[in-house]
Amino acid sequence: MHHKGPLVLFCKSYRDDVLRARRLAESVQRFNADSLPFYLSVPSQDLPIFRDKCAGLKLELLADEDIIAANSRLDRLRFDGLPGGIRQQIVKSEFWRLGFADVYLCLDSDCYFIRNFNASDFMSQDGVPYTVMNEAKELMHFAELHRLRHVARNWQRDSEEIKRLFGRTGKSWHFGPIPVIWSSRVWKDLDERFLRPRGMTMIDAINTHPSEMRWYGEALLAFGSIPILPIESIFRCYHYEEQFYFWKEQGETEEKVAVNYLGVCMQSNWNKELDLVRRLKFSGWRRRIKRALFGA
Repeated sequence: MHHKGPLVLFCKSYRDDVLRARRLAESVQRFNADSLPFYLSVPSQDLPIFRDKCAGLKLELLADEDIIAANSRLDRLRFDGLPGGIRQQIVKSEFWRLGFADVYLCLDSDCYFIRNFNASDFMSQDGVPYTVMNEAKELMHFAELHRLRHVARNWQRDSEEIKRLFGRTGKSWHFGPIPVIWSSRVWKDLDERFLRPRGMTMIDAINTHPSEMRWYGEALLAFGSIPILPIESIFRCYHYEEQFYFWKEQGETEEKVAVNYLGVCMQSNWNKELDLVRRLKFSGWRRRIKRALFGA
């Protein structure tokens, strides 16, 4: 039985990330001061391994297929034929249709909490969700210092691309990183006021521009579905291996991170420690940092 509330936690995962998802679920159970409901969605074929690995933890498992079925306009066969990364974004952006809450904190498996959190960390007293919204300057500065100039180029290119889709000019905004706080009103307006009139669904949207966070943010700017209450990143996010070890060598620890952040995100595209099947890595982090810093 689902009881609709103002805010829930949601994570989309799959079998290769089951150990990361378990770590996240353990951190939610430990630090969830308001006992906010936590939903974890996976492909139906992955449900048995998640039931096994997450046994005893406070969460509700969902099948991705049930979320997709909540929108009759989505072509299930087309969805099934998409790459996993695209399917993941579609599921995350369609979760609101199940009606479990007006607002959800959308997490990834490679996130975990490091201190207590409450609903007030994500919503105002009036029930308005905060919007993660910034200029990505911390990441851009790191990329410039370490000669990762493609990061800034790609970010600006992608920003301009989706702004054109909405006919917007002006400053480019970053609506992340994960975790992010999403309102069902924004997703509904995107669907009814942008996608439907163009004969599109979220499958078309994500295929056109694969960034669910930008679709949400630009729709919010376009339609003003909720008041914009901007906040900085909720978690300390390490996009790159070089970034993580650089700050670690400067003395950064989880205890220090917890002063300003609720949790940590070490993106799984480089952090393989909790892969279900660990992959051998050709080179260690020191060599990669040296190459990024000095071109060696």
